[in-house]
Amino acid sequence: MAQEVVNSDEVVLGEEIDHVRLITLNRPRHLNVISSKVVSLLAEYLEKWEKDDKAELVIIKGSGRAFSAGGDLKMFYDGRNSKDSCLEVAYRMYWLGYHIHTYKKTQVALVHGISMGGGASLMVPMKFSVVTEKTVFATPEASIGFHTDCGFSYILSHLPGHLGEFFALTGARLNGKELVAAGLATHFVPLEKLSDLEKRLISLNSGDENAVKAGIEEFAVEVQPDEQSVLNKQSIIDECFSKDTVAEIIKSFEAESTKEGNGWIGPVLKGLKRSSPTGLRITLRSIREGRKQTLPESLKKEFRLTINILRAIISEDVYEGIRALTIDKDNAPKWNPPSLDNVGDEKIDQVFQPFEEDLELQIPEKEEHRWDGKYENSPYASLKVAD
Repeated sequence: MAQEVVNSDEVVLGEEIDHVRLITLNRPRHLNVISSKVVSLLAEYLEKWEKDDKAELVIIKGSGRAFSAGGDLKMFYDGRNSKDSCLEVAYRMYWLGYHIHTYKKTQVALVHGISMGGGASLMVPMKFSVVTEKTVFATPEASIGFHTDCGFSYILSHLPGHLGEFFALTGARLNGKELVAAGLATHFVPLEKLSDLEKRLISLNSGDENAVKAGIEEFAVEVQPDEQSVLNKQSIIDECFSKDTVAEIIKSFEAESTKEGNGWIGPVLKGLKRSSPTGLRITLRSIREGRKQTLPESLKKEFRLTINILRAIISEDVYEGIRALTIDKDNAPKWNPPSLDNVGDEKIDQVFQPFEEDLELQIPEKEEHRWDGKYENSPYASLKVAD
């Protein structure tokens, strides 16, 4: 088979092997976090291959010990004093998210290690997503003053009951077995067999969904969540996380934590109480809106939220959260406002305000123009040049 490999020093590698296309996220020392360059290369490859009749199967994997730890937090932090320095990468990522969800070729994600936040948006929407005993998933954005993004306000809100609110607000982690049980991954394959599966998929040399599924199932094993999994606590989760407000959710969760057999709640509750009050309130509303929205509507909303949060229009919590977690690493953020009582409804309303139509995320409505709406054709690109 003819094999074309792109520059191995690049942050995203693209290989063309007859009818198979292989993407490798290639920032292993940085847990394959998603930078502006990563997003641009992913979009370039995926558009090229969707339009290439010879390309039938797209496989994506991470190098090193992670799939992807999500957005590059240092990039956001370093840009805090430059207006809209991260607008381009946010626009490109959410625009790309729509195309990943609606991709026309068969996709397989081979996911070991960390798959969090935006990184997981390269896993969950795929036709096939394969996880292992080393896979760790979470959406911890609310804890640092951000919000559940990259399509997850839509994805999580469509989980059974109120699991969406639970995962978004607490950042609770799921392992490979739990991801399959929750429907966030399709197959569980032991890590020792993952490279053999990759070779098998490449040798199939086809995007036929039935053939790809059968190929994966040769290596997959049936799994169930452990007895103590949060997925087995859904009645408690639904009782608490169905409440109207974050404050009521916490109060209800506290009451449950005192009951016999609910020791698991303590650490989760502690994390919830330490999270950014602003981030929690924005996230709860976003998840609940996501339940009634289409995917494009959710992505447009998430773009607005991201830009308004990064512009710090009501709070600088996101930068304080990143500082405490990854810059100074003191894990002692000083939130402003410091408590849920101080985060007014009118402030939250501001973050959700729609932009002027041409400044919204442009998601194409017609199939024949599905790769339109790119950042470089938006007013933001010309505004950037003017600056």
